[in-house]
Amino acid sequence: MEDRILKLNEYSALNQPAASGLTLARVSATSHQQYTVITTAGSFAAVVAGRFANLALGPEDFPTVGDWVQVRLPQTPTDVAVIERLNPRQTVFLRKAAGRAAQAQLVAANIDWLLVCMALDANYNVARLERYLAIAAASGAQAAVVLTKKDRASDLTAQLTAVQAVAAAAPVFVCDATKRDGIAALQQWLTPQATYALIGSSGVGKSTLINLLLGTQTIATQAVRAQDAHGRHTTTARQFLRLPNGSMVIDTPGMRELGLIQADVAQTFDDIQTLAQQCRFRDCTHTKEPGCAVQAAIAAGALPAARLASYQQLQQEQAQNQALRGKARENAKIKRMFGSKKQMHAMIKAAKHRRR
Repeated sequence: MEDRILKLNEYSALNQPAASGLTLARVSATSHQQYTVITTAGSFAAVVAGRFANLALGPEDFPTVGDWVQVRLPQTPTDVAVIERLNPRQTVFLRKAAGRAAQAQLVAANIDWLLVCMALDANYNVARLERYLAIAAASGAQAAVVLTKKDRASDLTAQLTAVQAVAAAAPVFVCDATKRDGIAALQQWLTPQATYALIGSSGVGKSTLINLLLGTQTIATQAVRAQDAHGRHTTTARQFLRLPNGSMVIDTPGMRELGLIQADVAQTFDDIQTLAQQCRFRDCTHTKEPGCAVQAAIAAGALPAARLASYQQLQQEQAQNQALRGKARENAKIKRMFGSKKQMHAMIKAAKHRRR
């Protein structure tokens, strides 16, 4: 394992230096607010300081895999380190947590490249890929598409054409785990010292792909259901690994759903954005307005109607979730400062009364 652990002294110069008494570390694994951090002194189990937890308004205020943190090291290596500070993030990938509440769930931070994985079997879904790319675009990291299970493709040429159409400038790699050189192109493309995070649905083969990149069976894998290619959550906690070529890779749990909170829909659908500039009306909704360039492109066969539907759905979903998230964070702030809205109003009323 030591040959895959990040050598912190190669990267610490790029980060905010640690305060007096603290040590710079990078989070290598998380599970239920239990952390593993890597420092120049080795690897330690860690928890966040009480003050750190008290100031947090939501899950995104806590560390995640890939974060640079400042820790207070224990006197003995078997004891727990305490995370005192979180360094500013360069990039962060987050999604809406499962359920009705618009609460954010951190996936990974300080990533150079997000590798969006999609299988070419029954898991293949271009609309889902558009969703992943929209969130990836907002993360600050660059995105690449990794198509797995080439041996199970129903129509590789058509599938690849459709993926390249929505991927735009993002690199696209096709992998086949059944062949010795099935991931050669991806291996050659990975850059030493860069950080990559693999994201995608359960069952797309992320763990298998990482094992091939590592050259060992480090991560457990499971079979998927034959009828729909849905997989089990083989990876249940995020983890940070160093590849033989010096690249860092983050394995993330498979996602059954990917709710939008922070997404760049405009960048992902820049073809629609460009067409919209030619519409007769600036506030065109691209539905029934006369002179709509987007609808004209659909009628001419230049733009799939399904792509416009996906664009409109993601725009609406993002707006709704961002509003709910903002309200949730404001309520959390009020609760931390006053205990409840009722107590806040009582304190405001009392302050007004004293000023009379």
